[in-house]
Amino acid sequence: MSLQLSPLTHLLAEIAVEAGRLILCHYFEGTEVRKKQDHSPVTLADEEAEALIVARLERHFPGVPIIAEEASARGETTEIGDRFFLVDPLDGTKEFLAHNGEFTVNIALIENNMPVCGVVVAPAKGRVFMGDVGAAAAFELSVSKELLLSKTGRLDITSAKNIYARKPLVGELVAMVSRSHRDSKAEEYLAHYPITEMVALGSSLKFCLIAAGEADLYPRHGRTMEWDIAAGHAVLLAAGGNVTQLDGATFFYGKRAQGFANPYFVAKGCN
Repeated sequence: MSLQLSPLTHLLAEIAVEAGRLILCHYFEGTEVRKKQDHSPVTLADEEAEALIVARLERHFPGVPIIAEEASARGETTEIGDRFFLVDPLDGTKEFLAHNGEFTVNIALIENNMPVCGVVVAPAKGRVFMGDVGAAAAFELSVSKELLLSKTGRLDITSAKNIYARKPLVGELVAMVSRSHRDSKAEEYLAHYPITEMVALGSSLKFCLIAAGEADLYPRHGRTMEWDIAAGHAVLLAAGGNVTQLDGATFFYGKRAQGFANPYFVAKGCN
């Protein structure tokens, strides 16, 4: 399996797991919480994890622009080209603060407005999701809390398993909905489908569960940003699923003029 996983994807996974270790220390020991200008919470864990990720990416990929959530929230602007990274160091800060484990570290590489590689790490759940879109290869790796908390432990990529988005059974769909951002429009959208189960979950884990064949679709009508979903989008694409705008139009990245805000979208497994 490791032969199918590109060195780039492996490296991004190592960086995301390193950030996950740092976040877990704050998770178990407590952390400082403040409000950003948009009144959303930000913690020392968000800021320290972002600083770590950005430093590692700058070391390994000098000159490649990095669009990261907390820097963007501070008004720091970066010019982008055809190739850039999107980073959400702690997606699901509300879930982090609620101690339900549903938060992730997200790193994605964008080329020509589309995700080509992405990693999502859920440190409190011990799940690492990796997607290499060009190779159409998506993987999940389970890691122990001991490894995540170890300062010297390395990922054993050889134990990763392939994951695939599933083709849903006729009349039996499992839908994902946001735990912290439930909206009536999404429920109206889902009313047109034969939903047998709705699962509320935080962060980009929703994309990953669809990629792993554990759910079928996730519509989102509320406000999201590119760094929120790019890594999960990459994992889902690599697993055979897709993310589109609600009308089926292509979902793309690099919307700098819109402040990297997303249109409404739907994530689906195999058709």
